[in-house]
Amino acid sequence: MFSLLLYAIRYQLFSRRDTNDGRLKRTTWGWTICLISALLAVATAVAQAEAQSGEMTEEEASRFGEEFGIVVGAVDEAIQKELHLERPQGVAVFEVIGNSRADYAGIKVRSVIKEINKQEIRNMADFGRAIKKALKECNVTVGTYEPADPGDPVGWGVNFHFVGCKRD
Repeated sequence: MFSLLLYAIRYQLFSRRDTNDGRLKRTTWGWTICLISALLAVATAVAQAEAQSGEMTEEEASRFGEEFGIVVGAVDEAIQKELHLERPQGVAVFEVIGNSRADYAGIKVRSVIKEINKQEIRNMADFGRAIKKALKECNVTVGTYEPADPGDPVGWGVNFHFVGCKRD
């Protein structure tokens, strides 16, 4: 598609036509600009269609979470109140699978994942895209809001968990 665009530009730049009296006739740029605009509009539409077809579903995000070692879901009202969150953003951890990367990193049940490798997590789709990318990497940093331990006067806290490579 872009080769067609380049061809049209090249044709417009290097094609001059002789008139009957031997003078060079100027070509108009109007049709070239229209052609370029149309091709860019089509390219944008194709890119948007590809992006929409690659949307992350909640099921896919959950599957990637389990591969990482956690069972996750959307932040519910109880967790939002417990952690004093203004908005139900992030992803809640409902279960940590033993001997997983998440378990070794110290991620806790009822914590809310807000960031993975400096990428903000607002919902399950954000989580799915970030964790899918993180699973391919050796070292991952996960930022969480966590409930307080019993007897902790603070009430809740922000923690960053370093998840290293799982070695056999």
